[in-house]
Amino acid sequence: MAPKKKDDGPKERPILGRFKSNLKMGIVGMPNVGKSTLFNTLSRMGIPAENFPFCTIDPNNARVNVPDDRYNWLVDLYKPKSGVPAFLEIVDIAGLVRGAANGEGLGNAFLSHISAVDGIFHVTRAFDDPDVIHVEDRIDPVADLDIIHAELRLKDKERLNGIIESLSKLRGAVQKEQKEDKEIAEKVMAWLEEGKDVRFGEWNLREVEALNTWQLLTAKPVVYLVNMSVKDYQRKKNKHLPKIFEWVKEHGGDPIIPFSGAFENSWVELEDDAEAQKKFAEEHEGATSALPKIITTGFKAIHLIYFFTAGADEVKCWQIRRHTKAPQAAGAIHTDFERGFICAEVMKYDELKELGSENAVKAAGKYRQEGKNYEVHDGDIIYFKFNVTSAAKK
Repeated sequence: MAPKKKDDGPKERPILGRFKSNLKMGIVGMPNVGKSTLFNTLSRMGIPAENFPFCTIDPNNARVNVPDDRYNWLVDLYKPKSGVPAFLEIVDIAGLVRGAANGEGLGNAFLSHISAVDGIFHVTRAFDDPDVIHVEDRIDPVADLDIIHAELRLKDKERLNGIIESLSKLRGAVQKEQKEDKEIAEKVMAWLEEGKDVRFGEWNLREVEALNTWQLLTAKPVVYLVNMSVKDYQRKKNKHLPKIFEWVKEHGGDPIIPFSGAFENSWVELEDDAEAQKKFAEEHEGATSALPKIITTGFKAIHLIYFFTAGADEVKCWQIRRHTKAPQAAGAIHTDFERGFICAEVMKYDELKELGSENAVKAAGKYRQEGKNYEVHDGDIIYFKFNVTSAAKK
């Protein structure tokens, strides 16, 4: 009897989204829920955040450093001439309103801006302030979630209807791939009709290939950000939070991060004074900034990781998609590295920190040489060997 194949456990679902390293998170929500305030505190850019709908018309972009103690430790160890941390690109997208999918407000243009990003920070408002108007004249974050959720699904249905209609018009010797695309589009449409978002479907590799071409809005990863008052944030209580958590649980269970835009505004004003920040935190029951958690959660949500190159000249983070093999990771540094890939010399961060130096890692037999099938892991410290001949470059 032939031996049974080893069961490695459940297989990870194929990843939806663009397979590249320069991915973006878009800040999405209704008008006046705190999107531009969040963007300003994240980016330290003076983007207008005035108290009226549609203040943000064109999307604003910023690159925000990803906080990481591992990077800081490597800089302390190598004392390089320069250091380059990982970054998350963030896009501030104007508010969506009810009927946006049908062109209400400035909807269609902004829905196209969402299509251009790879993940969504969905900001919802859970604070009362009579001086900050709400486009629906009420404070009900769950109702806001329903509106945005419905608008994104409506836009996806519109997109799929166009795909199905276009493929239905084909005549003659229709390619097998085109027939499959039509069947996939109809299957996804049926999924959306059930009120489900595309990212939660069980799609096979062929279906994922089609979905990654179409870039549907509900296929994008989501991180929910709940904007509360300073008082609620510091006491970690808010009357809307239980209902928000229940809504998100019923709609797939994406990450939720409570924060306070007003608190973050005050916090970043003290960023150059550690003692003042410490005192500010003490005055607010030990509350600290949620921005590092927001950045790192968004980075992971769009399936990004990074490896390090480290030495006396530079410590640098190189970001790649999860499941990237060593040659393609080398290509993030330079295309010649990928084309002439020989091997990757790899140290694990935890082992380097435990042992204290590269020489100690080598002496312990933990300095590894990996080939072209090696899948790079988050936090790997890598030195690539490559060789590109003159003939190969032509």
